Amino acid sequence: MTAPRAAAPGALFALLILTLMNMLNYVDRYVPSAVKGLFKKDLDLTDTQTSLPLTAFIIVYMIASPIFGTLAERGNRRLLIAFGVAAWSLATAAAALADSFFTFMLARAAVGIGEAAYATLAPSLLADFYPPEKRNRVFTLFYVAIPVGSAMGFVLGGVLGEHFGWRTAFLAVGLPGLLVAALALLMKDPVRGAFDEKPAEVISWPQALKSLSKNQIFLFTVGGYTLVTFATGGIADWFAEFLSRDRGMTLSEADLAIGASAVVGGLLGTSTGGFLADRLGRFTRQPYLAISGLAMIPAVALTVLAIFVVRQPAVIVGCVLFAQFFLWAYNSPVNTLLVNSVEPGLRARAFGLSILCIHLFGDVLSPPLIGAVSDATGSLETALIMVPVAVAAGGLIWLYGWRTLPDDRVTPAAEAPLRASA
Repeated sequence: MTAPRAAAPGALFALLILTLMNMLNYVDRYVPSAVKGLFKKDLDLTDTQTSLPLTAFIIVYMIASPIFGTLAERGNRRLLIAFGVAAWSLATAAAALADSFFTFMLARAAVGIGEAAYATLAPSLLADFYPPEKRNRVFTLFYVAIPVGSAMGFVLGGVLGEHFGWRTAFLAVGLPGLLVAALALLMKDPVRGAFDEKPAEVISWPQALKSLSKNQIFLFTVGGYTLVTFATGGIADWFAEFLSRDRGMTLSEADLAIGASAVVGGLLGTSTGGFLADRLGRFTRQPYLAISGLAMIPAVALTVLAIFVVRQPAVIVGCVLFAQFFLWAYNSPVNTLLVNSVEPGLRARAFGLSILCIHLFGDVLSPPLIGAVSDATGSLETALIMVPVAVAAGGLIWLYGWRTLPDDRVTPAAEAPLRASA
């Protein structure tokens, strides 16, 4: 049995700093939702205008991600990450200076540039610090920061906004990011592909697209990821309104219920999914696709119960909590697959393309589509059928990949790098 391989020098420090950045990423992303009513009143905005800055952010984010993916294959990733964190932090703080809808939306759109620089590079950097057999555990810790940061964004935004005003909330969560950006400069930039069979080789975009189009693991992973993101984007934007409009809860009660269930379910689901994916590798092929697809089965059932069957608010919230648990279980396994299934020289661009796909065909589309169907049918409940349908479709893609792709496991005993399936 081969001895476990040690991580690269500086790996633990990099993991802690990048996880802190990931948490801050989601704090800054959700503060606007927490203080929406405050800046709406102050800037004299309509409901539609309060939602457009989020759309602008996502559009900039998904367009900029492949660009930074290209830069990452040639440039110093440590410097690019530091730039990204500083840029999104300054843009978050700049929203406090907005005096109109246009300036507020401009500030929020600029956040997407900074986050794109960070989100495309951090996973590839972590992959070069750790061997493949340790990456799922590493990404489990890294992605646990998402529900924690989301909760902090709502809590900090709400408390600061209520007591000191929405402008203070943006300044308070934005400016500390400059310190975190400075910490990025203390990280090492490890050798690309040090733990992989093939050395890192920079290739052109046409070659990259050709390689990724033949990479079945990448295609199955992103296909399911896109559909599940479509569903979760619709839940995030419309479910609190559904509970308020159709199930008799006040909006504040609905917001609290959704936020609390996302934090608890997200934290436990991400941790459990990452843990089980490694354990499942002893018994089946493609364990990361297996756990991701299997988790969607109860997620679909619980979502259907919460939307169409149950009428008591407390029971609905319970269904949502457990649905969130299963909906987050894919988080670490899927992102580990995105890292392990591509060559070192393609990783940042692969993440950039995955970000483009999951947002362009996912949560950019689902909120307005649900709204349009609700307007056309007069029933938000009818429109929300898209959520479990998309979850089911995403899960089926992952399950099909699990049962059809070659056995290519990473186990502690074998210590063999996961190879791309072409």
